[in-house]
Amino acid sequence: MTLELKHLRCLVAIIDTGSFTDAALELGVSQAAVSRTLAGLEDVLGVRLLHRTSRSIAPTTAGVQALARARLLLSGADELVREATTGHTQLHIGHAWSAFGRHTTEFQRRWQDQHPETDLRLIRHNTPTGGLAEGLCDLAVVRAPLDLKSWAHALVGEETRYVALASDDPWARRRQVRLREIPTRTLAIDHRTGTTTLDLWPEGEQPASEYTHDVDDWLTAISTGRCVGVTPESTASQYRRAGITYRPLADAQPVPVYLIWRSHDFHPATHTAIALAKALFQGTGVASAP
Repeated sequence: MTLELKHLRCLVAIIDTGSFTDAALELGVSQAAVSRTLAGLEDVLGVRLLHRTSRSIAPTTAGVQALARARLLLSGADELVREATTGHTQLHIGHAWSAFGRHTTEFQRRWQDQHPETDLRLIRHNTPTGGLAEGLCDLAVVRAPLDLKSWAHALVGEETRYVALASDDPWARRRQVRLREIPTRTLAIDHRTGTTTLDLWPEGEQPASEYTHDVDDWLTAISTGRCVGVTPESTASQYRRAGITYRPLADAQPVPVYLIWRSHDFHPATHTAIALAKALFQGTGVASAP
């Protein structure tokens, strides 16, 4: 006998309803079928899952562990069915730090107005591809240095670089900071999904660095005053926090903003999303999809 979803649904139903009789009613089967299915699950796992008396049912230690895993697996299976049945009625766009920066809200509003048939979901996922490689989204916004040969991609805009500072930092009183000044400070770098690398400075003139794990960790390091950060304008737009000040970084190359997707399995709304993103970054009206 192999493990089947019916085994897991049976275990969950017994625990949630508190009896084999009520579990049978919930599952639409006979009480005998519930007993057989539970016995089959115990045979597959090789452990006893329930303490059963004439008045109560309670999971064993193994049953508690199996129940937790069963709920997780059933949730994943239900999500798979939901995604398959909704088809292309949803568009998931992933991102690591920020989506479309200051254009994010306008992108969502225009999409809802112009494409109500396709539900837009923005998903933050802390990987270089914003969740695309993990199968969590249909497209992803990327700014970090990335080998784009593995993905279909389109440049949708560029963003000015900013320096992030503790609000009581002396530089926070200035209108802008120059790139060549950064090596006098310790630079916070998210080497996994951040857009900043030491290659921005010539070898021998690079700043000391402290590596962080994600945007929250990065902001914490900066707010203490021990580090500064270099980041695109989108971070300054979407992560305005007490204790953090952003200033434009002079004489630094802008950060390219790409949308990437799977070339052989792309969402029908891909090019519509690209057109809208380009229009917003360029400050024009909404272009038609190619």
